[in-house]
Amino acid sequence: MFSSKKKHQEHEPRAAQDENTPGSGAAGGQEPTPPAAVPAEESVAAAAIEGEAPPANPLETELATAKDRYARLLADFDNVRKRHVREREEVVKRATEALIIELLPVIDHFDLALAAAADPDDPFVAGVRMVSDQLHAALAKFDAKPEDAVGQPFDPARHEALSEMPSDASPAGHVVFQLRKGWSLAGRFIRPAQVMLSSGPATPATAPADAPTPD
Repeated sequence: MFSSKKKHQEHEPRAAQDENTPGSGAAGGQEPTPPAAVPAEESVAAAAIEGEAPPANPLETELATAKDRYARLLADFDNVRKRHVREREEVVKRATEALIIELLPVIDHFDLALAAAADPDDPFVAGVRMVSDQLHAALAKFDAKPEDAVGQPFDPARHEALSEMPSDASPAGHVVFQLRKGWSLAGRFIRPAQVMLSSGPATPATAPADAPTPD
């Protein structure tokens, strides 16, 4: 009897000690300690490790949209600027071409006058030649130059054939004589040359086979 009472007394202090121990749960009358908060960086890293996309930042999205809009506007502005430059260059080129075409007859008359001069060493002829050379030099600054067609095969894009004539020196279809020079501007023909073509070597008339031969 005494031994069972002693054992009961030994169990009571241990039970009281368990009740006063912190974190014993609902039996002790205390709430469990909540888990510590996980930092945002760690949650983003954990989401990336798990394969989930991190939540988008509204400011970063707005910044990316503004950058894309700025890049598109800059590209559009550059395209408009280039188009205006091309249009301005085309206008200048057409105006230059029109002016040169108007000056070509004047140069033609200078060339005819120099070719018909009786005395090339005459001071008047030398003055005309000087003016003609100045005109040619001024046009050369704009890459305009005459094209010599004599001896070349006929090209409808460069030559304007007026007639044909027999020639023993030039094969048929080649330029024999040039009445007016052709002109090019920056490698593009702006006026064809007026030429005469070769019809081949002149053949003498052959007598009929049954014609009597002179004694």
